[in-house]
Amino acid sequence: MKRLLTTLILAALIGFAVFKAGVWWLADQRMAEARQALGVSGVLERGKIGSGVEGRLVFTGASWQGFELTQPLVIGRAEFEAGSPVALLQALVDPAQLPASWSLQAEGLALVLEATMFRNWVTEDGAGGREQAVLFALPCAPDPRQHLGSGDLLRMGITRLSGELVLKQTPERLHLELNSANTGSLELDWPGARINLVSPEATLTSSPQPLDVTIRDGGLMRRVAAYCARESGLGISQWAGRALETFETGLNARGWRPSEQLLALYQQWLLEGGEITASVQLNSEALGIPVRAEDEPADGTLAWAVEYNGAKVPDVFLRKVEPVVPEIPKEALEPLVPRENPEVVSWHAEDLETAPAWVGRKVRVTLSNGNLVQGRLASVSEQELEVAREVAGGEVAYPIVMRAIAGFEVWRRGQSQ
Repeated sequence: MKRLLTTLILAALIGFAVFKAGVWWLADQRMAEARQALGVSGVLERGKIGSGVEGRLVFTGASWQGFELTQPLVIGRAEFEAGSPVALLQALVDPAQLPASWSLQAEGLALVLEATMFRNWVTEDGAGGREQAVLFALPCAPDPRQHLGSGDLLRMGITRLSGELVLKQTPERLHLELNSANTGSLELDWPGARINLVSPEATLTSSPQPLDVTIRDGGLMRRVAAYCARESGLGISQWAGRALETFETGLNARGWRPSEQLLALYQQWLLEGGEITASVQLNSEALGIPVRAEDEPADGTLAWAVEYNGAKVPDVFLRKVEPVVPEIPKEALEPLVPRENPEVVSWHAEDLETAPAWVGRKVRVTLSNGNLVQGRLASVSEQELEVAREVAGGEVAYPIVMRAIAGFEVWRRGQSQ
């Protein structure tokens, strides 16, 4: 009996070791394939691989560096739950054979913001490559061609985007939640849809059912409205009117005219934010928004299923009109002088609250007594920051209390005022 028990224990240990080794090897192979497939657009780092006998696969310390972006997306922990060890092995052997029910949860998502988030070649090519007028660009300067960007978010005190993602697949539906720490949340619920890892584009046509989308701004839009209105030299209502004109012009260029309720809804979102829930049809040209003929009466029988803060919004639709190509104003023919010039490297004043975003960068600190301290920003805390200076072939960190700082500058590209 003792020998049998020992044999069973050894068999269990060997089976456990074989399972862990097999999962690690298969996961490493699948991630190598994913890295190769995504290699045309960026670099995927898988981090460390872990697993559990209950059918769980864990990646820690992963990241994605897109070639177009200057900063990587860090993924602290990603956990795939297959439901059973057999289902996990089947999914790793053949990604086309995902179990009927599975979930993916990613925690510690983080993207550090910089004033210039896109590479020079991206901004140069994209500046003149737009074929249609934009819809949701928010003017954020006296020149309406200058829109809200990452540099503005930095000046608002938003130094990084962080949050978590939850993706759940069941036989009935696909559900996704993306929650951020300071920029709201996004929730998608799609009945009948299924993720296809082998052919990702097939996911978009996997269900004829409408997709329910819920967007919550988490108070961000009020901050954006106040900041952009101030930067534009306008009142908040005037700024919202300018953004509304951009939205309406973009729709007109596509051959649509928005209903009064659609314009009112967008303006309310710009000023107050809140929660919007809408039904989206991905295979529709207008994404499910009803399109009426120009002479069709608005009798309420054909309207978009959309709610604002839990209340249904009536008479939200589009009218079909002849596309209107917006006239290019004379000012638009003049070169745009960007506030963020990636070719200019110089000292730029920054809000002291954004100091954590510049750790490791060359900074210049002006003290209240007029003295200047220049060096590498080593660390930042609530009470003080440390500036490291080279001394005799090494570095010495000088602590500076926050209350003694009169000015804070960063040596970098961008933000030419």
